[in-house]
Amino acid sequence: MTTARIRATKFSVLDRSRTRQGREPGEALRESVRFAGEAEALGYHRFWVSEHHSVPGVAGSAPTVLAAAVAAATSRIRVGTGGVMLPNHRTLVVAEQFGVLESLFPGRIDMGLGRSVGFTDGIRRALGTDKDAMGDFGAQLAELTAYFTGGPRAHPEVHARPAEGLRVPMFVLANEAGARLAAEAGAALVIGGLGGEEKMLAAVARYRAAFRPSALRERPYVVVAGNVAVAGTTESARRLLMPEAWALAYSRTHGVFPPLTPSEEIDSLAMTDRERGFYEAGLRGHIHGTEDEVAAALDSLIERSGADEVLVTTASHDRSELLGSYRRLARLAGLPAAASQGQGGGLDQVAYRL
Repeated sequence: MTTARIRATKFSVLDRSRTRQGREPGEALRESVRFAGEAEALGYHRFWVSEHHSVPGVAGSAPTVLAAAVAAATSRIRVGTGGVMLPNHRTLVVAEQFGVLESLFPGRIDMGLGRSVGFTDGIRRALGTDKDAMGDFGAQLAELTAYFTGGPRAHPEVHARPAEGLRVPMFVLANEAGARLAAEAGAALVIGGLGGEEKMLAAVARYRAAFRPSALRERPYVVVAGNVAVAGTTESARRLLMPEAWALAYSRTHGVFPPLTPSEEIDSLAMTDRERGFYEAGLRGHIHGTEDEVAAALDSLIERSGADEVLVTTASHDRSELLGSYRRLARLAGLPAAASQGQGGGLDQVAYRL
């Protein structure tokens, strides 16, 4: 067993309810709920779910609904969204939904928000939005905050019940440009870049410098997010990343984001040069390897970024191997519940309320 350890930092999970080849979307949603129980048993800090619309490879389209199921099936882990895409929704409804969640599961709910809109014109029309809606994200954040705090808003006679007066932590999912909006809103920042890109580090520095305390958060808080794969060998860890890399390559070349394909099938694919280029690009920029390799890479990134937390978003076709990766990572991070799991399983014995 390795003696490598990562410096003390919170570790959390973002699960996108990825569908797997030959399986129904409902199974992916049930697996997300089970996965939350497994993450809780290992000692992860948060479990978040995502929002995607009309994507064949993703079953998670209603994150607040799924978050309610996850919270009901767990007891300690924080539960939230990574995230609700605010341009797709009315801020009053978003405030009400999180108010209901926080009222049902007090002290366990996170409000993760993003500014992406639908992938195609048809999806955007169906959602009643357009590409320009991203430009209103800052104003939407301010209005959403006001519904919780009772602050100034466009319709002061309207109250978001039961949200008003509740303190639900706000997180903004952002790229380099969006970090400024998180700072201005006084929200926590969630930013991709586990590969340690310098642009990400610069954005984090700008966020901290520009942060304005808000009614929901007094100090800046940085979460770095991305794929982490840990296995017995570097090649085995790389193979965990292959299904997602191929799905990305397929979407770029065929316009459809597919369910996850087994790594063994990807080995035998006759890819075009264009597909191969996207596929190889999809394998880069992640942290993967043996326990010693991953511990060294994450420890370096946490030191350089000053991250308060790491959010792991890895998906793969083989669920048992994926759970093994999360189990190894939990041990490396010294998560309190992971040590009792040892080298073997233990998680299969946990009962989940579905």
